[in-house]
Amino acid sequence: MSKQYLTTHTVDDAHITDIFSLATTPKAVLSAGGSSTIHIHDTTDPAFPLKQSISNAHKVGCHHICTSRNGKVAASAGFGGDVKLWKLDVDTGEWSSSGEITGPSAKPGEVWALALSEDGSYLASTTNDGRINVWDIADDGKPKIQEYETGSAGSGSFGMSVDLSRDGKYTASGHQNGAVYIFNNNTGRILLAAAGDVGIIALYDMKHGEHIGNLTGHSSWITSLDWSDTGEYLLSGSMDGKVKVWSVERNACVATHSETDKALWAVRWLPKTFKSEMFCTAGANRSISFYREATGA
Repeated sequence: MSKQYLTTHTVDDAHITDIFSLATTPKAVLSAGGSSTIHIHDTTDPAFPLKQSISNAHKVGCHHICTSRNGKVAASAGFGGDVKLWKLDVDTGEWSSSGEITGPSAKPGEVWALALSEDGSYLASTTNDGRINVWDIADDGKPKIQEYETGSAGSGSFGMSVDLSRDGKYTASGHQNGAVYIFNNNTGRILLAAAGDVGIIALYDMKHGEHIGNLTGHSSWITSLDWSDTGEYLLSGSMDGKVKVWSVERNACVATHSETDKALWAVRWLPKTFKSEMFCTAGANRSISFYREATGA
């Protein structure tokens, strides 16, 4: 059975360049791209107005931005190797700087993909030579507390994506050669290593480390994935310009939107604060599009 999603609003020319990354909170969407500015749009208003712009956040542009699940902490990585940390003032809804990652890691190639723990205390990132680093950003010194190798020292495959489990126990990374690694943060041991093909989404059972299926349907590189709040649905965006919603239970695509022929670089579910599910997309067309499930209020 398919699901219907309607385009509720599109913010045209949200950035002056490609939008490379989106991050969501219960009340906002943060977007970043090839320009130096991070934009924040209000998702509590049906018009999704621009609430705040952080100018000169990254001098040569930003390729990744992420938020903690509680919506109070954000981190962004720039093409110059700079990693900035941001905090939310819950009274005003405004974001401000809370520091940055410094030292040997603050250089091009040392930080690519980013992920924050649920409470925003820990930050994980990938590198161009396959390492995964984890920092304790709740500590004033923001020390690096873990470093994982996915190949011979200095020769691993480019880390394209990273995520932390909700309980903080596991770090997962995806790499340019198709490899996927999952590490136990308590022991530092690797739990799973796997490889896949372009255009295929591979699903794994974390409890047993088993490959349980593939999702196929995109005609080009898959650039972004995001799980729904319940874990029932997976959202995917691709260079083919399509965004797809997948039912994990049925192992099938239940919705496809292809309103652009340009690459989608980022897709994100909005936290479920409404009765109907909502998600947003952004990419090479420099716009942010919002969708909601056709059923429900």
